[in-house]
Amino acid sequence: MTKKTAWGLGIGLVLVGLLSAFLLSPRFEFIVGGGLVNLGYRLQDRLSHFDFEHDESITPDQIWAELERQNELAAGVRAFFPRTERHPVVAILACMDARIDTSELVGDTRRYYYIVRTAGSVLSPAEQEMLELAVLNGVKIILLTTHTDCAAEDAAADPELREDFPALTALMDERARRVEEFMARPTIREAIAAGELQVRHARIDTRTDRLVVEEVHHDAH
Repeated sequence: MTKKTAWGLGIGLVLVGLLSAFLLSPRFEFIVGGGLVNLGYRLQDRLSHFDFEHDESITPDQIWAELERQNELAAGVRAFFPRTERHPVVAILACMDARIDTSELVGDTRRYYYIVRTAGSVLSPAEQEMLELAVLNGVKIILLTTHTDCAAEDAAADPELREDFPALTALMDERARRVEEFMARPTIREAIAAGELQVRHARIDTRTDRLVVEEVHHDAH
């Protein structure tokens, strides 16, 4: 057997092994899919000439036209790969910070999560009702997150920035109270008591996307 033949046989065996694992192990298939998604992000990260902001002369009309072209391309791909239509069982509250990518956060792009994004991860009454409705639609886990290096948190802690952004910082002052309001809602309270719902808290490491689970004790209601 020549060296070239041996190399070809070895590569063939590796491919057969990977294909077998792919076909026989849903977990392996899921992990490979997540890896490929991450690879796609990495391939696109460096393509700055596809960014919306090319230079200061770009107009809103040009940006909108580019957005439409990108959506047309993405929708064309999606037509060949339909996603699950099942209702999610997890709802995630996350800050609107663009560095927080909820798909990368959980390694899953199947729309299997309700995502609520707000400034500073603050639950307004409307978002509280949306999460309450999500529970009625089958959500079993609600994950309330904050994140490191949060601009809204920094603004709330800086006296000068508090003067410049009074509405935002006032909202941040209410974040904990809004969570307590949400936990006191009858639908949420009853679902937790029945063992049908858990509300979890975690802080996201913005640099690594790692969830640091936090123990939060809520007031008795």
